[in-house]
Formats: sequence, C-alpha cells, structure tokens
Amino acid sequence: MRGDDTKQATLFSLVSPEQRVPQGHPLRPIKALTERVLSSLSRTFSRMYSKTGRPSIPPERLLKAQILIALYSVRSDRMFCEQLDYNLLFRWFLDMTMDEAGFDHSSFSKNRDRLLEHEVAAKFFGAVVKEARDLGLMSSEHFSVDGTLIEAWASLKSFRPKGEDPGDRDPPDNPSNPTVNFHGEKRRNETHESTTDPEARLARKGNGKEARLCFSAHALMENRNGLLVDLSVGTATGTAEREHALAMLEEHVSDGATVAGDKGYNHRAFVEGCRALGITPHVAEKAKHSAIDARTTRHQGYSWSMRIRKRIEEIFGWSKTTGGFRRTRFRGIERTQQAGYFVGAALNLLRITRLASVG
Repeated sequence: MRGDDTKQATLFSLVSPEQRVPQGHPLRPIKALTERVLSSLSRTFSRMYSKTGRPSIPPERLLKAQILIALYSVRSDRMFCEQLDYNLLFRWFLDMTMDEAGFDHSSFSKNRDRLLEHEVAAKFFGAVVKEARDLGLMSSEHFSVDGTLIEAWASLKSFRPKGEDPGDRDPPDNPSNPTVNFHGEKRRNETHESTTDPEARLARKGNGKEARLCFSAHALMENRNGLLVDLSVGTATGTAEREHALAMLEEHVSDGATVAGDKGYNHRAFVEGCRALGITPHVAEKAKHSAIDARTTRHQGYSWSMRIRKRIEEIFGWSKTTGGFRRTRFRGIERTQQAGYFVGAALNLLRITRLASVG
C-alpha cells in the first residue's frame, strides 16, 4: 500500500539524538575517549573563565567541535555552525538537546581565541598522546620525523616589497581581484613579505615546482602504530626540518632511541645533534657525502626503520585531505599551530579507537 506524504508535524517528539545514532557508529568510541581526555583538563578550563558574568560556550564543546571539523572536513566555522542546526550527529557529539540553540559563528571563533591564550590546544593534544601511552600503544624506542609545507591563507598578489607605501601603488583595475604583473620582478623573502600574512614565506616543494606562500609543518611519529607524538608549525626555511626535528626529539625522546628520516635529514648538523642527545639517527643514506656509514646501516634495525618511516606520509596525507590542513584557514604561525594540534589530536583519536578495538 502506498504511504501518505503527511505534511503535518507531530505536536510532541520524545526522540533524542542519542536514540538516532546507531550503537555501532564509529564516532561513539571517539566521543568516549575524547570526554575522558577532556575530564583531565577540567582544572585548566576552570582557570580560564571568570566566576561571574554571562556563560560562554563550554570549552569542552569548543574542543569537541574542533574534532568534528577535522573528522568531517568542514571548511569553515560558519559552515559548522550552520550544520549544527540540522545535523543530529553533531548535536549528539556535543551533548546538545534538540531544542538548544546553536552557536553564532562569530562568537564561536572569538571563543576559540580564548583557547589560544591559555595554550589549551597543546595541552589537549598532549593529553591524547598520554592516553595512547597509558594504553600501551606507543613505542618509546623507535621514531620517525618528516616535514611538509602548509599553504598560507595569503595570495601571491599580497607579496610586496618590504617598506613599500601602499599609497604609491596605482589604483587597482578590480578592487576585489586586481591584475598584477610579476614578469621581470625578482621576489625573495629577504626583500618581500606578504601584506596579508607577514609570517608566511615563499617556498616550493622541489625543483621545477611553483613557489607559494607557506608555513612548514613537522611531525614526530612513533614507529609501533604510527601515532603522532608531536606536530610543530614554523617558518618555511631551508633548515626548518632539521631544526624542528631536533627540538621535538629533545622534548619527547629519551636516550637510547632511534629516529628515522629521509635524505633531507642526512646532514652532518642533524646527525651530530641526534648523537649529542643519545639518539641513533637512522636517516636515508646518500651515495655521496653521507653523514652516516656502515656502522649504522649494517644493522637490521636500520632497514626496519627505513621501511616503517614511510608511514609518516600517511599522517600528512590524512591531515591534508580529510583534516583540511593542506591550506591553513588562519593567519600567523600561532593560530596555524593551534589548528595543527586539533588536526593531530583528531587523527590520533581515530587511530587509538581503532587500535583499542582490535586489541
């Protein structure tokens, strides 16, 4: 029998978002793990807010919202706040009732700046890493490092000579998208900077590739399950990979461990820096002028490191495709670093729940 297309809505509804989300939904273990991590940050949240005044968006919901944005590739705060009005899954994850008002996108963005002031993103990411360690999922002996470029939220048209007076420019033919002729002009980071994001630098991934305004992103991965130990964002320079890698190793890796890397890390300064920290550098060997020799490469552990280190590319691949971190939505290193911590935390939460269910 054909059903009736009834236009009349029911007067009352007793269905909650909890009832609409299937018990086997993959987001359920992620929510449980996220809430366990957030409970450990409760004292930090209490210090962030005044005891009086109008209540703001709860910090727990702000952080869980950042996880949703990364997991579901939401392009902007405005789009997330719009989806929150009709997406039952999002409301369930944030513990919001059906009749509760959603977030205003501008207030949502301003409240996230409060997290930046108190370095909550770094603490949240660190708590996720600690949870993985407590579950016995992370190695303390074998690691890998690598770096990539994150495109800045700035156009090449904003890359202007330093000290240039904007009043000396000719009026644009199109104020929203002016025509700019770069032919014959030498543009370097030493002489030019972006008027949109001065911290961005002109960089390219390799010979023959186009140069873009970018930041550098650097990952430290443990080799047992490919979990992210740290994700550092900085200025895109020729030595950034080695400098950030040594800084992360000094903070997170203990004496006696090994660290794998590609040929970009086969540099005497990096190898000597690792050995000064008591860490064995398992970097890819060069045919000429290699900083390591057979004393390192002859061991079976070196060949294992060379094979496993390639899994770090999966971290960058997920972060850029699903996590939306191919191009930052924020200006400046500080805000881009915060976004990197949220993307890294989302990836680790996803990985931990899968590993824990298998175990």
